Amino acid sequence: MDRSVIENCLAYQAMEKGHAVNTQLISRIVLERFVGWLELDSKAEAWDEVTIELVRSYLNLQKKQRSLAPASLKIEVVAMRNFFRFLKQENLVQEDLSQRLDLPKLFRYLPETLSEEDVSALLGVAWEEEPLGLRNKAILEVFYASGVRVGELTGIRLEFLDLSEKTIRVIGKGDKERLVLIGQAAVDAVKVYLEKGRPHLVKQKTGGELFIGEHGRRLTSSRIWEIVKEAMKRAGVKKNVYPHLLRHSFATHLLSHGADLRIIQELLGHESISTTEIYTHVNQSRLISIHEKFHPRG
Repeated sequence: MDRSVIENCLAYQAMEKGHAVNTQLISRIVLERFVGWLELDSKAEAWDEVTIELVRSYLNLQKKQRSLAPASLKIEVVAMRNFFRFLKQENLVQEDLSQRLDLPKLFRYLPETLSEEDVSALLGVAWEEEPLGLRNKAILEVFYASGVRVGELTGIRLEFLDLSEKTIRVIGKGDKERLVLIGQAAVDAVKVYLEKGRPHLVKQKTGGELFIGEHGRRLTSSRIWEIVKEAMKRAGVKKNVYPHLLRHSFATHLLSHGADLRIIQELLGHESISTTEIYTHVNQSRLISIHEKFHPRG
């Protein structure tokens, strides 16, 4: 099999489709594994000899041997669909197999969220009045106020801030830019951090990232996770701790206070409204639990 086609496909997806580096890496692993199987266990010697039956047999084998969950299997299928679409586009095959590859049905996962009381306790944690404490306070305020992803939070740069307009420019999935909004509490926390915290953390090789560590470099996603975990512990909030918890809470609280779903989609940077619609289910679950708890005949 001509593996150079894989490189051409990945290059096309990066340039024309804006696929992120991680997406390209995953696609490469999926496609290289598939080609390896074709070369060892099938009679196909060219891309035009690959049939839908072969592809389905391979996916079924992967599902059994690697015990793939539907979400993991979906990653494999998406990568292969993109690849077969590219093959057809380049006239390397007669049939576009992507049209016949169905995505596995996923269980609709309802994300865990914090109550508004939990968030108040979390943001009310008394951090030490020193550079790292001021930074942690600003991180949590911005995280909840904006609803950004953890990777977007670590990538915020000083030039992305417009505190007078209460906006931050963030780089999301596929290197897409968007503006997010923050409230006055977050603005105030960032201002204090910029004045009294960050200057003491700056080192010779410090870049333009807003949130930096003792080493003067950009924080990692895992470090943000640790900060959220520490804040939850200090606040006495006993919930499963992960950074996306604040993002999910942000969206759910906006919805419960009457925000339009399209506006929430825009703020979260979701490409499809169907991704955002999961929060309507979270809100309905919350309403049902309140009804059962407080209604006389619940």
